[in-house]
Amino acid sequence: MKKIPDILLLTGIILCLFTGCGDDISITLPGVTPLPSADSSALPPVSQIQPVQPVPTRKTEEKDEAAKEPLESTEPSEPEHQVLSVTISAAGDVTMGNYYEQGYWGTFRETYDKQQDPQYFFENVYDIFSSDSMTIVNLEGPLTLSQERREGQTYSISGDPEYTEILTAGSVEAVSMGNNHRLDYLEAGSDDTVEALKEAGIVYAYDGNYGTYVTPEGIAVGFVSVNEVGQGAGVEKYIKNGIETLRGEGCGLVLVCCHWGIEREYYPEEYQKTLGHKCIDWGADVVIGHHPHVIQGIEEYQGRYIIYSLGNFCFGANRNPEDKDCLIVQQTFTFVDGEKQEGSLLKVIPCSVSSVANRNDYKPTPAQGDEAARIIEKLNEYSRDFGLQFDSDGLITESEAF
Repeated sequence: MKKIPDILLLTGIILCLFTGCGDDISITLPGVTPLPSADSSALPPVSQIQPVQPVPTRKTEEKDEAAKEPLESTEPSEPEHQVLSVTISAAGDVTMGNYYEQGYWGTFRETYDKQQDPQYFFENVYDIFSSDSMTIVNLEGPLTLSQERREGQTYSISGDPEYTEILTAGSVEAVSMGNNHRLDYLEAGSDDTVEALKEAGIVYAYDGNYGTYVTPEGIAVGFVSVNEVGQGAGVEKYIKNGIETLRGEGCGLVLVCCHWGIEREYYPEEYQKTLGHKCIDWGADVVIGHHPHVIQGIEEYQGRYIIYSLGNFCFGANRNPEDKDCLIVQQTFTFVDGEKQEGSLLKVIPCSVSSVANRNDYKPTPAQGDEAARIIEKLNEYSRDFGLQFDSDGLITESEAF
């Protein structure tokens, strides 16, 4: 290692011998322009010397651009809220079958046998029902092959268990069974109905048997169904306990279906109104009424609605009812992060139980034009004492002052 400095010293001495040790060192290397002599007069004034500009590179350009961009906030961003809309469609009495000794010609059963298509019956309302979150109707009359009837019953109604395919083909997800025809063919007929509904995947409720349906949006809808016509005030225990039970099970919505009132009466009796208010006070989100077989008014109470009667709908127990007017009522609720918000949008769709005027073809159909306007005006008359009025689109207008 000590030989290296000796070699460097010897190299320097040799160079001095060949070039000399004067001030004029002018060795020219290939490709290199010789520097000017160190004559100060040849140098430009300092004031004229231009500063050397750095050559920009991709990295420096990127850094410059980055410097122009504002710094991202370090504050935590607000979480996005999940907002869901759930629409419930409710329709009235559905009697899929005949009553005892009704005969065959022109009946629901004959129509079913001729059509050989379960989609026929709800074909004209399918677009409404299939686009909602849940459809519920009042199933009036058991689906059973049993022949043992209840004694003393004026009209004993029944249909075949396979008629559940009419409901599924029509996009009906739930039925209320708490009515005065559930036991027309005794407990055996009711049990057969329950079994047929279960096999079809249709949710049901009556008395202390409460129903729960989970909508496509993931909201659990619970419902209670009672027969006030047959049990009077005794139904209150089912309603109150049902609402509490369903809320405890995590239902985001709770409906109460009441079979009440007087047949062919267009205005509710006093106990209907009293019981309807109690349902809301106990926590129901909406009260759905049937049994009168005609339309009754709608009331808003404590920001929630009581639909006193929807009328008939697909009603096999009458070949040609005198009053064919009926309603589909849709209510849309909003949920934010799973919590139901106050208020809702209610819309009524005026309908007829038949697609023809001269008889019942068991094919409920939305009314159009003058017919729709007539039914809306009829509903406005029945709802006037409750302070509600509906426009031509079926939406609530400003309440009138009374």
